[in-house]
Amino acid sequence: MTEEPNLSAQEMLKKLTPALSRRTRIRAVAALLAGLAGAVFVTVLWWSEPGELPGRTRLAFGVLTAFCLAWAGYGGWLLTCRVPLFATDRVVAAWLGLAASVTTTGLMAVVAVQRGTGLVLALAAGGVFVAAALVLAVRAHRRRAALLRRMRELTGEQ
Repeated sequence: MTEEPNLSAQEMLKKLTPALSRRTRIRAVAALLAGLAGAVFVTVLWWSEPGELPGRTRLAFGVLTAFCLAWAGYGGWLLTCRVPLFATDRVVAAWLGLAASVTTTGLMAVVAVQRGTGLVLALAAGGVFVAAALVLAVRAHRRRAALLRRMRELTGEQ
């Protein structure tokens, strides 16, 4: 049986505190609550629609609900993490945002084609969101790579 080294109270508290900063925890709670609220709102709106909805409307409601639940899952995952993430949370959030913007742009384009109106406007509006999400994804990947590179430098790993 090996004995644990004596830890000071300060060292023990450091081991007990979560690895996430207050700002990250606030973002996680916001993502969790917004995702849950969005999922409840969209689902209630979907269920309260009278009569049979067209297929593309059901698809849109389903996709919106799925994205809301994905954000809620992201927030829950982030809150339960107790290890340093090295910006993994930013990468995951960026990919969620990119997936949501690409999917939404695709759905807007399909609706515009079916109605015969405003395909260029739908693609332009969606393109702005896709471009913004793509920039955030690239920045998140670069930040994560820089943090991991710095960690390897400090620990002497190759």
